Amino acid sequence: MDLIREHPFGAGGLLARLFRLNNGLQVLLVRDATAPVLAYQTWFRVGSRHERPGRTGMAHLFEHLMFNETENLAHTEFDRLIEAHGGHTNAATWVDWTYYQDDLPAAHLELCVRLEADRMANLVVREQQLETEREVVLNERRFRVEDDVDGFLAEELFRLAFTVHPYHWPTIGWMEDIRAITVEDAREFYRTYYAPNNATIVLVGDFQEEVALSLIERYYGALSPQPIPQETVPPEPVQEAERRAVYDKPVATDKLLLGYKAPSFLDPEHLHLQVLSDILFGSASSRCYRELVVDREICSTLGASVTPLRDPGLWEVAASLQRGHSAEEVLEVLDVQMTRMQADGPTPAEMERARARFLTHFFASMRSAHGKAESLGEYETTTGDFRRLFAVPEQLRAMTAADVQRAAQRFGCSTGRTVVIARPAAGLAQEKGK
Repeated sequence: MDLIREHPFGAGGLLARLFRLNNGLQVLLVRDATAPVLAYQTWFRVGSRHERPGRTGMAHLFEHLMFNETENLAHTEFDRLIEAHGGHTNAATWVDWTYYQDDLPAAHLELCVRLEADRMANLVVREQQLETEREVVLNERRFRVEDDVDGFLAEELFRLAFTVHPYHWPTIGWMEDIRAITVEDAREFYRTYYAPNNATIVLVGDFQEEVALSLIERYYGALSPQPIPQETVPPEPVQEAERRAVYDKPVATDKLLLGYKAPSFLDPEHLHLQVLSDILFGSASSRCYRELVVDREICSTLGASVTPLRDPGLWEVAASLQRGHSAEEVLEVLDVQMTRMQADGPTPAEMERARARFLTHFFASMRSAHGKAESLGEYETTTGDFRRLFAVPEQLRAMTAADVQRAAQRFGCSTGRTVVIARPAAGLAQEKGK
């Protein structure tokens, strides 16, 4: 096992150290004896971007399948063992990655290592397991997308904003594609992407490094690496005109979701755009929130986020309208505020408030062992180097108003945005007018 990289983890003498086994498995360790707990996470470099048209939803389906039977464990036994020892387990799938998380008392490290190594190598994928989890996912899609306006708009936003890049399709997959997945499709996906050389284990908590490395070597060392297909992701063409779609939905008032094209997570301007988003939407004192929610009461809710994607993604803005107001009013205000920001930039007071809020959230998110592991795993998997995480505070302190102004000029143009609107269906519109 070789030491690849290391870096101090903030104050307190903590150290993040990345190792690699001979089979390619990466192991990222942070010993933190503050509390007798462990966060054990396995990050796989596979998400919905690695799927193909006609078989979307595979990565998310596997998030469900991985909690099923293995050659050594019966169905539900994984969860039962973790919970019986005072732990909690969960998972998440995204466009760029899939990860599995276990939080448990420090005394049960070996149990966790054994169970996770087992399901990385010995998952049982048969017709019964596939059909059971397929039905779960189909119902999840009905609940979160077909029967949920916000989920529908989020899916439509990315479908319209991306024309050739795999970000075009949703992580949960299209309904017809989920139904089309075969057992052989699933087995091939598992053999290809659930390999040690496509994974990073992140372990944070109260453990002895030499003990942890020895256990991981014992349980994972014999697993065979697999050839990982080289990605051939086409770059998304430059969007030169606004794309807009309006849908009749069972809502009482207009709902608006829009996306400006945004830089990738690796781009230094990603952080500039996050600060811009905070200045415009991040709090009750932010420019757009104050005008649209507090002063003019056009919106009942308003928020924004810059999606942290490996490739260029979206800066999303979401609004729910008050009765008697339309999505077009919101777009008009956004255009005026964006033009002002492009011309004059933020004030010194706005910069300081945004910096303080961002730093507070940044450090608060890593107070727990789980939070530390999640931040490390996301940076290592998405950017390729966990050490980028530790550069964020200094980058934020060095950021200038001119940096934020340039972000507004580059990414805040209405010609490059996508807009989706849900309007009250005819019956609800008549009801609203009473």
